[in-house]
Amino acid sequence: QLQLVESGGGLVQPGGSLRLSCAASLFTFDYYAIGWFRQAPGKEREGVSCISSTGSSTNYADSVKGRFTISRDNAKNTVYLQMNSLKPEDTAVYYCAAADGSTCRGTDFGSWGQGTQVTVSS
Repeated sequence: QLQLVESGGGLVQPGGSLRLSCAASLFTFDYYAIGWFRQAPGKEREGVSCISSTGSSTNYADSVKGRFTISRDNAKNTVYLQMNSLKPEDTAVYYCAAADGSTCRGTDFGSWGQGTQVTVSS
């Protein structure tokens, strides 16, 4: 079973940057699209970004477009989420998840990491 481990969260001031990593422990990692999700206290989980298995296709929530960038290094079995110009409303637990296929559209996400906390505060 695919196992995912997030890292890179922390406390950052508004306007700052963080890079999250999602490391996977499966040799067929490059078959799967990977998504980033977040959940703030008292709110539902929302999709943040997704990248196809080859990295050729990406998508972003409107709230993070222009500020966040998703990328992947299949040689390292890792997906990254570069987060710039962070805002207090970006505060949440961030999760990565593997899709059941190679694309982000019309797919379920069956394998999830444990999450990493991102707090944006002065």
